This record gives sequence, structure tokens and C-alpha cells, in this order.
Amino acid sequence: MLHLPAWPIWKESPFIRLVIPLIAGITCQWYLPFSVLLLWLLLAFSAAALWLFAFLPLLRQFRAQWFNGAWLNALLFATGGLLLYYNDIRLQEMSISRKYSAGKAVLVTIEEPLSEKKQSYKSIASVQAVLFDHSISKASGKILLYFQKDSAVQHLQYGNQLLLFKALQPVKNTGNPGCFDYQQYCTFQGISYQVYLKKGEFVALKIENENLFRKYLLSTRAKIVALLQKYIPGPKESGLAEAMLIGYKEDLDKSLVQSYSNTGVVHIIAISGLHLGLIYWLLMLLCKPLAKQATLRLLQPILIIAGLWSFSCIAGGSPSVLRSAVMFTCLVIGEHMNRKTAVYNSLAAAAFLLLCYNPFWLWDAGFQLSYAAVLSLAIFYKPVYHLLFIRNKLTDFVWKSTCVTIAAQILTVPISVFHFHQFPNLFLIANLLAVPLSGIIIIGEIVLCVVSVIPLLATSIGYFLHYIIYALNTFIEAVSGLPFATLNNLLLSWPQLVCLYLFISAIAWWLFHYSRKGFIISLLALLLFMIFEAIDERKAMQQRKLIVYNIPRHSAIDVIVGKQCFFTADSALLKNDLLFAFHLQPARLVHRVITPFNTGKLLGEKNFFRCGNTSFLIIDQPLTLSQKTLKTPVDIIIILNNPTLHLAQLTSVFTCRRFVFDASNAPGKIARWLQECDQLGIPGFSVADQGAFVFNLY
Repeated sequence: MLHLPAWPIWKESPFIRLVIPLIAGITCQWYLPFSVLLLWLLLAFSAAALWLFAFLPLLRQFRAQWFNGAWLNALLFATGGLLLYYNDIRLQEMSISRKYSAGKAVLVTIEEPLSEKKQSYKSIASVQAVLFDHSISKASGKILLYFQKDSAVQHLQYGNQLLLFKALQPVKNTGNPGCFDYQQYCTFQGISYQVYLKKGEFVALKIENENLFRKYLLSTRAKIVALLQKYIPGPKESGLAEAMLIGYKEDLDKSLVQSYSNTGVVHIIAISGLHLGLIYWLLMLLCKPLAKQATLRLLQPILIIAGLWSFSCIAGGSPSVLRSAVMFTCLVIGEHMNRKTAVYNSLAAAAFLLLCYNPFWLWDAGFQLSYAAVLSLAIFYKPVYHLLFIRNKLTDFVWKSTCVTIAAQILTVPISVFHFHQFPNLFLIANLLAVPLSGIIIIGEIVLCVVSVIPLLATSIGYFLHYIIYALNTFIEAVSGLPFATLNNLLLSWPQLVCLYLFISAIAWWLFHYSRKGFIISLLALLLFMIFEAIDERKAMQQRKLIVYNIPRHSAIDVIVGKQCFFTADSALLKNDLLFAFHLQPARLVHRVITPFNTGKLLGEKNFFRCGNTSFLIIDQPLTLSQKTLKTPVDIIIILNNPTLHLAQLTSVFTCRRFVFDASNAPGKIARWLQECDQLGIPGFSVADQGAFVFNLY
């Protein structure tokens, strides 16, 4: 009979007991923040209580174990809250967001090589100080730097110090419903501001501020990228090779990445456990002779761990690769000490250490998917594999590969759908070829780096890798182009996500332990999921909203009535599928708009529209207005595309309750119109500054 691991497994995996209250503290501090004084008091009291508890007689300690557990959980909860507080750059006294104001110069250090974008060069800089009136004030935080394309900035590199004179702009969201929360993402990275710099708006200082180890890693990374570009022909092939070996994604073809995402094999591009597993296997193979000599036996785990962490650092140190590095480190140490390491304890220990290092990784999709995949493999691989008994070794190998893919999907699918709103229907077909080929490619790239001192051999290996990567890309793009390759526009709410995991857990309990309770709980979870879905559907049917989107230099307006959508947009936006998918499609998805029922243009006459009791007027060109004795009542006037007009003229003809200026208007005109709104006593809304305008129609 097949069995899942017994649960709870508190004794076998003590770190599970430690990581849960730590995660609870981090989560609560973000959504329901406590004062830092209260957290320090809780930490001090719980630590004191645990210390005093240790002096009690053993019998009293045994009888009051709950007391010890309660205070330990309180200690870890407070630790999680404090970790988040002191990692949130916005709350620190030295933060650039507290030190900076318009008119001050900022001293920064470039933290990464410049990457070329379509219209600029981009980098990230750490803040050193803020300068004003010959005074210097130390500051911390990070800034996104965008440089105008010219030859004067191409020489800038890691460690260069710059003095910025241009006013910094806060990182903002578009505010478009359902869109990626870019502001929160930057906050988690410690980034508060951004600035676009032209020649003369900054000065490069001769003094450098660099870390030698980081400089070595970046130079090694650059050499590997140059080597791969030199010996692997084709931009698509070399770009994929760079991403697969060291996680360098600047040269990746966007359409190719979408194909990999649509087929469910994007994980082979992101550095993760698959890549660390291959590195670990190679290091074990190379260091195997050391284990046979007693004097060199201690050197084996040191070299393997050093190799794993060196690769992890060169690969960028993403949450998924660091999780794998911590787990493999535990495995190496355990094997050296002849101790069996529990996968659940190693997972929990790795999560505990990584969250202590950066608590914001808890919200990282890669971090979540990485842990879900490993946990899913640990729980479900053997039960799925033992469903069939196959004697033939080749067929058994294919079945094992299939089981790995199926098992990994069980716990990753809900998170993937929640974040990315799609499901790759053909993931099994794609993974059967992509996973083994990716292993060959990574090993081939490592060999290429080793033999690069022999140009003739390196060239041969480069062409070999080119053809393999070309074949892989061709296969993935062909699978992605098949009908029904991807199920799109899937929407999961937080309660539904919880219900799905409860359903999966209960079904597993029922199937593998024949538990009647598990079957009942799975039905209840499914029922709750359907109830939440029905509630969301009912809300969608009753909604009536006006949305003026925030799309730089473009105009787009949606009127959503129930699950139907009426819209208008400029012709350039309608032709740009990328902008349409990024800005409008997420909003349609969040509001459960059924695309086939879209009627297209707004219904109205001469740019005047009414929905329910709300009327709005769209003005996108200069108007010739005549004075009227009776004014036309309009609830909202939306101004687009830089028309030449004065609001006072409009108010002489229309009785308006609110003005809305979208992002297609020039910033100077919007500023002037907002001043006019203040003088007229009518609220004005700037979409470019305040985000998308979302109004509930009634």
C-alpha cells in the first residue's frame, strides 16, 4: 500500500515549526503593521520567558511544554515583523525617500553594468548621500537610472560614482486595474526613485566605490556572456544559452520566452534546482577521488559547497537558485557527516534562512514556485511513479520523466494560475524533450567554457550547441503554436487559491491513506471554491464602471457593464498588441469581461455618453463653443490628445462635476488645467500622476 509521509512531521522536521511563525510575523507586519516598539517588547518578553523556563525543574518543563512553545512562536513572530520593518527602506531614517527633496543633488554608485534598452541605457544605483547648500547628508536606498543614448555613458560601469542634478521621480504604478504592481516590486528591491538623465544632468566622479568580490563576479559573468556570444551562432540561440547557464536575460528574444511560458517549460530558462543539480553532479564527479584519501576527505565538501555558491552568485543569486544552494549545502554537509537529511526539514531550513536574509522574497513568484515544485516532487513523485510497473528500462526512463513533470505540476499549478492566469495544456509533451535537452545544453556550455582556450574545439562545441538549441527552440515554438496549447484568461482569487490547496491536500490524504475525513474535506473545499466563484460572478454581473487608462502618450477608455465592455482607444494603441495586452487585458480579466461579447466602440453621439444616471463627455480636439443661457449638465469631462482649450470656456457651456485628463496630454498642459480646476473649484484628476481613473457608474 502506498503512503504519503506522516503529517504532522514536527519531530522529523523541526524547522517547519520555526518557519511558520516567522512567515506569520512577516505577513502580518506587511498587511497589519505593528509599531517597532511593540515588536521589540514582544521579542524581549518572549526571550526572557524562554530563558526563565529553562531554569524550571524538568517535570515542570514537561508539563508546561505548551508554555515554551507559545513563547517560542511569539519570539519568531516578533523576529519576522522586525525583519520586514528593518528591510523596508521606506521606514528607515537614512532612506532616500526621507532625505531627498527637489533641488538637492544625489551621490550614487552604479551597482550593475548598463543594459541597453530600445531608447535608453538602464542601470541600478545605490544612494550614498544627498547634497544641498554645501552640506552632505548620508542616505541609503536604490534608484533606477535611465541614460539617454549617446557615447558619453557607454563607458560607465559597476563602481562608478555619479553626482545627479536632475530631480528624481518616485516610482509609480499605472494604476490600471489588474496590472503588475511595479511600485510594490521596486519597494521589495529597495528602489524608491527613478530618473532619466541626459548629457549635463550628471557628473561622473573619478572616485570609485566597489566591492572586489562583486566586481570579480560581474567581470566573470561578462566574460562568460562574451564567450557564449562568440562561439554560439545566432542571437536567439546565444541569448537562450546565456539565460540557461548564468541567468543573463538581456539578450532573450521576447517572443521565444512567451513560447516557453505557453508550453510550461519556462523553468529551464530560470536558474533553479535543475541547474544546481547538474552543477552538484559535476562537482561530485570531479571531487570523487578526494573522498578516497583520508587527508583530503575534508576538502571534498568544501570544494563542492564553494563551487555551488560561486555558481549561484555568478547566476545572479535569485531566490530559487539560493534555495537550491542552501538545500544542496545541507545535503553535502549531511553526507559528509553520514547523516540522512530530511527533505522537508531542508526545505524549511532553507526558507527560514532566506527569509531572514530578505523577507520580501516571500512575495516573489519564483520563490513560491520553487518551493512548491520541490515540495510537490517530494510528496507526489513516488506515489505517481508506482502507479505503473514497467520492465523496459527505456520506457521506464520516459515514465520517470513524465512522473517528475506531473508531480511537480500538482502544487505549482495553483500558484502559476494565480500569478500568470494561464495553464499550459501541452506541458507534458514539451517537458519530455525540453528537460533532457536542457541538461545536455548546460553541460555542453560548461564544457565550452572549460575548453575555450582551444579555439578550434570551442568552435566545434559552439556549433553543436547552436543546432541543439535551434532544435529545442523550433520544437517549443511549434508546440506553442498548436491549437489549445495554452488555456488563457484564468482567474483565481486568494480564497480560491486556499481552497485549491485544501482540496489537493485532502484528496491526497484520502487517496493515499484511505481516509474518509480527507474525502469529506475535499468536497467541502470544492464547495467553498464554487461558492467564492459564484460570489465573484454575481459581482461581475452587477458591475458598472468607467475606466480611463494610464498609458503614456496613448488614450484608452473602457465602460464595463456587467460582463460586457464598450471601449474607445487611439488608432496607434489598437495596432500595438503588446501595449493592449499589458494595460487593457489585465483589467478585462479582473472584471471578468467576456471578450467575444465586446461590442467595440462606445455608444453615444458627438462624444457624449450616458450609462445609467452618469453622463460623460470626451473632448479630443479644439472646440468652437457658443454661449448658452441653459448649461448642459455633464458629470465627467474627459480630455484627451492635447486639445487647445481653457476650462473656463467649457464651464460656461457645461455644468461639470469633475475633469479627467488622461496620459495622452502633455504634462505642461495638465499642470495648467489642474490650476484652472483649483480656481474654478471643480475637482481635477490627472491620470498620468494619480493612476488610472476608475469610477463606479450608477
